[in-house]
Amino acid sequence: MLPSTSVNSSMHGNGVLSSRDAARHTAGAKRYKYLRRLFRFRQMDFEFAAWQMLYLFTSPQRVYRNFHYRKQTKDQWARDDPAFLVLLSIWLCVSTIGFGFVLDMGFFETIKLLLWVVFIDCVGVGLLISTLMWFIANKYLVKRQSRDYDVEWGYAFDVHLNAFYPLLVILHFIQLFFINHVILTDTFIGYLVGNTLWLIAVGYYIYVTFLGYSALPFLKNTVILLYPFAPLILLYGLSLALGWNFTHTLCSFYKYRVK
Repeated sequence: MLPSTSVNSSMHGNGVLSSRDAARHTAGAKRYKYLRRLFRFRQMDFEFAAWQMLYLFTSPQRVYRNFHYRKQTKDQWARDDPAFLVLLSIWLCVSTIGFGFVLDMGFFETIKLLLWVVFIDCVGVGLLISTLMWFIANKYLVKRQSRDYDVEWGYAFDVHLNAFYPLLVILHFIQLFFINHVILTDTFIGYLVGNTLWLIAVGYYIYVTFLGYSALPFLKNTVILLYPFAPLILLYGLSLALGWNFTHTLCSFYKYRVK
């Protein structure tokens, strides 16, 4: 998918790819293959995608180990199967409808919320973060002796999707069971529970993102991707001291957007 890792196995003895292999390994060819499979559900491995979703909670390192296998067998780090994206979209739709129901939104308001969450929160913000991380990784994190390699943009987007999934489940699913009767009660317990869920969700996002880039052997100093934990914990403590309820702010914003 966009810029891809240069290198590899199908080289001739002189180290140059044949014209046929070069065409097959271009970013455009990989992107075309991925988008073509997006409309062929029978070719998608939903069972494996579900396995990845489970292990993103229990052992995300195992998910990225599989990315290593893909690089060895298919010469690309990014997913070539859109099954994960399809399942994530279904989760996104179901959880957002649940969010609309809990917030007592009408049918058209819920549809507006769904469109906002899909195209702005997930896709729009995802494209922005992925592009920023792709630029930072290639500009500052590639080892000097590995300048012939670069981070695929498609892999950067996959890392975002991997990190976004636990955040989605925590904030758009688990949190639903506590919103009306606990989190939005304007009590210390309310914003303690709500803000703690936000801390866990955003912490998961940071950690899974770190694992994604640290899994690439040609990157260095990826530990800096864990630095956002410091301001996150500081903001969490400050929010409890000030009585700032993150979930209440989110719900107010959502209601404002669907008016």
